[in-house]
Amino acid sequence: MSPASGISPARAAAFEVLLRVATRDSYAVELLHSNLLERLSLTDRALATELVMGVLRWQQMLDEHLQSAAGKSISRFDDEVKLALRLGAYQLLFLDRIPARAAVNESVELVKQHGKRSAGPLVNAVLRKLAGTPRAEVPMREDTEGIARGYAHPLWLVQRWVENYGWEIARGICAYDQQRPATTIRADPSRSAADLAAGWHLEPGSLVQGAWRIISDHATQRPATPRGFSRPSSLPGEVFRRSVIQDEASQLVGMLAKGATILDCCAAPGGKSAIASEQNPAALVVSADLHLHRVKLMRELTGAREVLAADARRLPFVKLFDCVIADLPCTGTGTLARNPEIKWRLTEEDIPRLAQLQTEILESAAALVVRGGFLVYSTCSLEPEEGESVAEDFVRQHPAFHLKPVCTRLDELVKAGKVHANAVDRLVKGPFLRTIPGVHQCDGFFAAIIEHCE
Repeated sequence: MSPASGISPARAAAFEVLLRVATRDSYAVELLHSNLLERLSLTDRALATELVMGVLRWQQMLDEHLQSAAGKSISRFDDEVKLALRLGAYQLLFLDRIPARAAVNESVELVKQHGKRSAGPLVNAVLRKLAGTPRAEVPMREDTEGIARGYAHPLWLVQRWVENYGWEIARGICAYDQQRPATTIRADPSRSAADLAAGWHLEPGSLVQGAWRIISDHATQRPATPRGFSRPSSLPGEVFRRSVIQDEASQLVGMLAKGATILDCCAAPGGKSAIASEQNPAALVVSADLHLHRVKLMRELTGAREVLAADARRLPFVKLFDCVIADLPCTGTGTLARNPEIKWRLTEEDIPRLAQLQTEILESAAALVVRGGFLVYSTCSLEPEEGESVAEDFVRQHPAFHLKPVCTRLDELVKAGKVHANAVDRLVKGPFLRTIPGVHQCDGFFAAIIEHCE
């Protein structure tokens, strides 16, 4: 965006990211580390990230305030108008250091620049009214509806969590989702914090040996920007050369795999395949993913050779494997702190649909497991229908397979010095691994070990 447009680079970039998230089903975290922001200064990039993630996390609350100021629902407004209003409202309600005039004027310019000039007066009037309204702290009601509203989550989703986990844990999940998650790196346990990143404040992970949370730059206290299995632009080169960005829960799932031959059937972006290779250095590790562009990205990020594009429901192998990692497509409700847009896209109907897809992939993957071998089935969902229920139904319908208690494998990892001993009890739910945001300081993951009986 040129200076003549009157829009700051950070706001212009944030608006473009939000527009792509809204109209193309893109993921904000990927766009925030794409070439859309490559020309921005570190300061502008930080502001753009704050604006995008803030708008997505608090969208429901922002819309309530905007509806009050506009005197009508904004749901039928064009996407460009809704996003300009939300962007302005987030700055007015959450960012004390942003001048109200800048927040209002640039939001008006954004709708004009994106072909909605006639909506300029509306955006101006609504945001000015919002700016002139005194902010009153409204106590959060201590019930399910109060949690959903106070933490800007869909009510139906919060109701599920209250039913499945209890009120306190559901509240903790929602609170965790509204915070910036720490960036976690995976490194050789023999490396010290000083060895990894001089000048950066690191804290050891609570679950995995060799996991470190990057808290901030010592000099500026600038927080590290979260991202998936790749290099965030905010991390120093030395950290990246000696480590990989990966949430602790995701690391744990990869660590469950072992054997001389391992297949990761839904492997992108490659983190679990990389861990399987590191832990089983003599093993043949094959990584497959449905999408060719993700396969190419895996090759670039991991340097892996045995990578191919394949539909996990119809895996093209004759060879059998000692272990098949099946980290499967799911609702992603355990990752809302990193991917807040998911909660506005999901419907209750998505849960059984994705559970059925997981069952189909498990059928295909199980056919490739040798007798005495096993599946590692996992999802980043908090919903039992995408975890416990799928695993239990699978072994019920396949007598040649049984559930192996995950604590058995975790105990092996503790003895090998790879998992903290005091973490195991907190990770186990029956025969399964289950991490919960707010209970654990990581994403929400489910994992089961499904063994092919000899």
